[in-house]
Amino acid sequence: MFKKALIIIGCLIGLGIVGAGGYAYYLYDSAKDAVNEMHEPLNVDKKPKPIVTGKDKKPISILLMGVDERKNDRGRSDTMIVMTVNPEKNSMMMFNIPRDTRTEIIGKGYEDKINHAYAFGGVQMAVETVENFIDVPIDYYFKVNMESFQQIVDSVGGVTVNNPFSFEQSGMNFAEGQINLNGKEALAYSRMRKQDTKGDLGRNDRQKQVITSIINEGAKVSSITKFDNILSILGDNVKTNMTFDEMKDIQKNYKGARKKVESFQVEGNGAKIDGIYYIIISEEERNNITTKVKEHLS
Repeated sequence: MFKKALIIIGCLIGLGIVGAGGYAYYLYDSAKDAVNEMHEPLNVDKKPKPIVTGKDKKPISILLMGVDERKNDRGRSDTMIVMTVNPEKNSMMMFNIPRDTRTEIIGKGYEDKINHAYAFGGVQMAVETVENFIDVPIDYYFKVNMESFQQIVDSVGGVTVNNPFSFEQSGMNFAEGQINLNGKEALAYSRMRKQDTKGDLGRNDRQKQVITSIINEGAKVSSITKFDNILSILGDNVKTNMTFDEMKDIQKNYKGARKKVESFQVEGNGAKIDGIYYIIISEEERNNITTKVKEHLS
């Protein structure tokens, strides 16, 4: 029998991290089938996977990608979140990489928006480009089709966020303060940026709020009865290089980390180059990012 935190791991790491569990052999078997369907290894593993069990378990790094994939269109990874999980510190750290960040696209040999890496070369190129940008290896990736985002939120019974200011988006009003959102509302809340003086950075903050709430809602006992629905959504819309056994080990050894989540913003300046808008990240800021990530993974 599972402890509470397995099934939603795909959703939580795919949209957050380390999730909820199961309740018997049926769920165990169903979960295994769903994870096997989600499993999609990288073309080339340049380094061994980290140890995630026993006394020698290591901190892990994860790239979360939200893509708007449609038929005959790979789409772009408009949401890119790097997460690190340290089992000794029992803590998580997460930050968004702005989609318009100008950086070298690994495999192309020139600079472009970082979210174009996925459009050019899929998960492999996206992972390698992020690794180069932050100068830290990525252990695992989770790719979530954002078309399923509202289904995932609804499957855990909605989310609760603390909205810093009131605004209207997609015909819906979002009041200032603590508010409860269903899937449709959470999607609109996460996508708003034009009314935010912080632009993409403000949208990134809202995305992290929703992800954190999904983690907390998914870890509640009340979500257990919803696992069948969650499994169906995940199997169709989430891909990862994490295996079923790795998920079990991470659930067991890393689940305490969700209680202490630190986040920070990547600072950059907007600029147009050849008529195209980019976010320019200074070398000093990139070094700061690398330092923070390596310290948390130490």
